[in-house]
Amino acid sequence: MTEASPTAAAPGRQRTALLPTIALVGVTAIWGSTFVVVSRAIEQMPAVTFLAWRFGLATLVLILLRPRSLRLLDRRDLVRGLWMGMALGLGYILQTVGLYTTPVTVSGFITGMFLVFTPIVAWVLLREPIPSSAWWAVGIATVGLAVMSLNGFSMGLGELLTLGGALAFAVQIVGLSAFSTPAKAYPLAIVQLGVTALMCTIGSTLESGPKVPPTRDVWVSLLFLALAATALSFVVQSWGQAHLPPTTAAVVLTLEPVFAGIFGFLVGEDITARMVIGGALVLVAMYVVELGPRRAREAQLAHLEP
Repeated sequence: MTEASPTAAAPGRQRTALLPTIALVGVTAIWGSTFVVVSRAIEQMPAVTFLAWRFGLATLVLILLRPRSLRLLDRRDLVRGLWMGMALGLGYILQTVGLYTTPVTVSGFITGMFLVFTPIVAWVLLREPIPSSAWWAVGIATVGLAVMSLNGFSMGLGELLTLGGALAFAVQIVGLSAFSTPAKAYPLAIVQLGVTALMCTIGSTLESGPKVPPTRDVWVSLLFLALAATALSFVVQSWGQAHLPPTTAAVVLTLEPVFAGIFGFLVGEDITARMVIGGALVLVAMYVVELGPRRAREAQLAHLEP
């Protein structure tokens, strides 16, 4: 990928967007299932320590499966992977620390604000133009997340930390969409997860000191999260976002709370009217961000035809 490729590759990405979009939907389904798993696991061990084990095991698995893949990265790729990993790690740490004083539903909404930050970060870092359809999608998806998650709202330290985490996630999403390629998706995932594991390990040391998962149930949860929800999902995410603009990827990833609601229902939680309405709004936002630019291009081509 050349320096100009994030912009030059956009038409090709748009023509091949279906499969990467489906892949990202699959990733969000897996991540949606993790809310139940994580909420039960962190009742038995500190949250940041659990994150350190999760990302550490995922990094180890990816390295063992393809130990030579890091050779595909040059120095510039490594630098990009490092700062994307720092953004990812910072996002998880801030989100997790924020959960100590922030209700889960409010945390979910604020984390979803990465959708709002993504086009702004893309413009600041990459000078990518922001189509009007993207802003419509951002607004619709944000309302959808609010309908699903909020029941009264106040802003405290925990909420501010979580908001900072959402901004960090937006930086990571923009970086993946701009700099990841299908050939380098795997080694870039290793770098990002490795940096995140290191940051969480440092954070866990400051939080409570190193701890081993205490029970068999926690180990089972940890293996699922490390293998399926982290190692596999981040490789697929890196590959998928190599073919998608950052705002499109961000809107697709807002399906996570929809899947979280579905999995919650499967384990006995109620699906409320707010969840249904909010989920429908998120799906509408996906429609807008995917089909809006396509229809605009078709209209432009029709106008140019003799």
